[in-house]
Amino acid sequence: MGAAQAEEIPRAPGHRLVSAYEGAPATAQPVPGQAPPQHPFLAPNGRSGMHADAAGSGTHPYAGPLGRDPQVTSEKIAPLGGECATATFDAAGRLITVCGTFQGFLLKLLDPRTLATLAEYKLPQRSSTVEAITRLDFAKIFKDTSGGAYFYLDDQDRVVLADSRQHILRIAHERAADGTWRFVIEDDWDLTAHVPHDCVSWTNLFPSGTCDPVTSVMPDWQGRIWWVTRLGRVGTVDVDTGAIRAVRLEGEEIQNSFSVADDGVSIVSDRALYSFRADPDGTPRAQWRQTYDRGTGTKPGSVNQGSGTTPDLFGDDYVAITDNADDRMNVLVYRRGADVPADERLVCKVPVFASGRSTTDNSLISWGNSLVVENNYGYENPTSLLLGRSVTGGATRIDVRADGSGCDTVWESDVRSPSTVPKLSTANGLLYFYAKEPNRLGIDAWYLTAVDFLTGQTRWKQLTGTGPAYDNNWAPITIGPDGTAYAGVFNGIVAVRDRD
Repeated sequence: MGAAQAEEIPRAPGHRLVSAYEGAPATAQPVPGQAPPQHPFLAPNGRSGMHADAAGSGTHPYAGPLGRDPQVTSEKIAPLGGECATATFDAAGRLITVCGTFQGFLLKLLDPRTLATLAEYKLPQRSSTVEAITRLDFAKIFKDTSGGAYFYLDDQDRVVLADSRQHILRIAHERAADGTWRFVIEDDWDLTAHVPHDCVSWTNLFPSGTCDPVTSVMPDWQGRIWWVTRLGRVGTVDVDTGAIRAVRLEGEEIQNSFSVADDGVSIVSDRALYSFRADPDGTPRAQWRQTYDRGTGTKPGSVNQGSGTTPDLFGDDYVAITDNADDRMNVLVYRRGADVPADERLVCKVPVFASGRSTTDNSLISWGNSLVVENNYGYENPTSLLLGRSVTGGATRIDVRADGSGCDTVWESDVRSPSTVPKLSTANGLLYFYAKEPNRLGIDAWYLTAVDFLTGQTRWKQLTGTGPAYDNNWAPITIGPDGTAYAGVFNGIVAVRDRD
């Protein structure tokens, strides 16, 4: 297909009654430290997936916008829905994303500057979408992490994802002789022999069996593709032979993505944190299992009753998640070595945010021995914050002590970032959040907000748009190689960059 002209997402009334920009441009202060190891089967760190790298660090090596007369552009994908969550970049800097619509997920190749569509491939419709439409329960969509929302870009710039048919696809993009772009499926691995797949569809509205959607995929250091399902299945695909192996975590649910290092695969369920390795035949084997406080129910701002974080692999062989404790959520840091005694695995347990108003459903940011956590308490879906409402909010930086004896709180910020996966630009020292303040006039104004990693002070904020179409609804901030900050929003994607 030829490049389709980008269509701006319309702003709701009232955008002229709120500040377009607050603060002042920041000065770049690169953050010293060692980047996570480069995964041999992923695109370079910073452009391979939702959490930026195999370790789940949430950091980008590119300098994001400093707030110098920021310019905002957007691309409307669909009249209803259309959010482009995970954003990745090929070697030439073209943007590759998956956008959710009510007709099905769309794999899209976008021009990184204009956001014009260069190529598009339609993925199957998710069962949660059919359920939402037929049963008028749209909450099912907003708590469904399957169908391609999590995907990764491999070391050959190919998209790897699991679609709603329980198939893992490896998809390349190529340019035709006439100059147009297209997506090409190179591999298709069928998991249905290993995963129950009696799912709701337009031809199967009342299934009698079990449907277990695949939520995420990632490669290990040997090149196998690992996959997890909502109902606790953990499996691998041998990309050379096609052999598929799987185990089941009975009674456990997996809604988050997972992280990978050369010492294993870190997966969190709604009951425990695991480290896995594969047996010689590819069968997943748990090296260790660590339970945590899952609380007594699902909080507003959480997808399920359990940790809302993808594990972060960082520092001196640490792994971090949050729990779901009833009163105050805790940041948990563990030693991840397979031979660590059980009573020495926990490094620290740090309570964060206000009593009775503390949860997150987004990954931590990790750099060096530092962690940053965001409070999502009170956010459920785009209707949660209509008419000028917001969340309690807050973000906290926690550092592991150099001797590993515990952790300390470095700063606390009052930034109100309802549901984004925040990111750190290590090249300029700014944390990027997607924020919304309460508004007495009922205006729903959304801002890309830059916070100083060293101090926790807000440096600047740029209005992206007004109204629910600009709600990011759990999508991350992503910093592109050209310094643009992207955010998936309910109707598509927005981009913010400094004026050239």
